[in-house]
Amino acid sequence: MTPQRGTTPSERFDRNVQRRSAQVLKQRVLEQQRAEFDTALAWAAEEDAIERAAALIVSARRRYLLGSGKSLGYACMLASDLTAGLSGVHFVDGSALRALDVLSDIRAGDLLVAVSLSRYRRETVEVARTYAERGGTLVLITDAEDAPLVRYAAAAVVLDLSSASYTNSPTSVALSLHLLATLTIASSKGAGRRLRERDALSAELGLYTEEE
Repeated sequence: MTPQRGTTPSERFDRNVQRRSAQVLKQRVLEQQRAEFDTALAWAAEEDAIERAAALIVSARRRYLLGSGKSLGYACMLASDLTAGLSGVHFVDGSALRALDVLSDIRAGDLLVAVSLSRYRRETVEVARTYAERGGTLVLITDAEDAPLVRYAAAAVVLDLSSASYTNSPTSVALSLHLLATLTIASSKGAGRRLRERDALSAELGLYTEEE
């Protein structure tokens, strides 16, 4: 069940959620999630876009992560996973690092990973488009072949999202970002050393309760 482009959460609520009993709705969502996960696994096994994206990310000098709205959470998650094994990973959060800062300092070897899912937030589209037009390399995570940023991307991971709820399911997104981070870190020569150093520092600082 591919999401209808242009539909809003309230429209999906009226169509999928309203006037359904909790038991019926729960069963419907669970069945849809099971089917979506199976589809996502089959897609990931055959699709090479994630490998292409990982190769671009690992070969970049500076890597920026961008997302708005709900996609901001996905971009933050990917940034956190990449930072564990790569240096030069920067999350564009709008405060410590603003889009204007990134756009005004594009250098050879820089790369922007943009997460842009329907409904496509204008700020992500405009910043990523400008980044690509000014010579930066764009890796895109999106959900349609005709999404606004596809034509600007050096590599586009196009997901098939579906939902039995008022909001699109995160299942395929989380799986794809997990694969992307894993393949990227596996290809990084210094990842093992960086991960060991971070583990040692985490223990020294007592960051996690199980280390106390």
